[in-house]
Amino acid sequence: MSGFLPMITWYVQLWSLEMPTSSEIPTVLDLSAILEGLLKADIKFILVGGLAAVVQGSPVTTMDVDIVHNRSSENISKLFAFLKSIDATYRRPDNKVIGLNEEDISGMGHFLFTTRFGPLDVLAFIEQGKAYEDLLEHTVEIEFRSHIIRVLNLKTLVELKKASRDPKDKQRLIVLEETLRQMNED
Repeated sequence: MSGFLPMITWYVQLWSLEMPTSSEIPTVLDLSAILEGLLKADIKFILVGGLAAVVQGSPVTTMDVDIVHNRSSENISKLFAFLKSIDATYRRPDNKVIGLNEEDISGMGHFLFTTRFGPLDVLAFIEQGKAYEDLLEHTVEIEFRSHIIRVLNLKTLVELKKASRDPKDKQRLIVLEETLRQMNED
């Protein structure tokens, strides 16, 4: 899987652009900086969503980082410190800027943040209520900048998207299934 490192680097560079936010902080989309920061902060997480598909070779587009995090108190503290360090605020449809609360991210919700590097979605669970511990056995390890990222494997992504009701997931499903088919042929 380490052969996909150039792909993620290229992909992230391709999408490096200015993004408007509701705060006064200029935001540049740099998904690799988010991943590298999470890894350097020693946060336990699993990369899920569109970027997980991309790093496994799927030609889909994504503009954010989606993670499912370990909800231990030590990991929550590390995650909270990291979020503060990248100026994370909650993403809201009304553009109201709301700061962080460590108690919030220890809960069972989905936390959608705007950061100075771009959007970061911190999820306690994903489809079918699957949390960090449930997903560990369905991950692959991918090397990224001398670190190892746990990534939800493509087979599991496909299975979860099949059960999804989200139209965006249904559109991506065809591409994910084809990528998985080609991977299995190799």
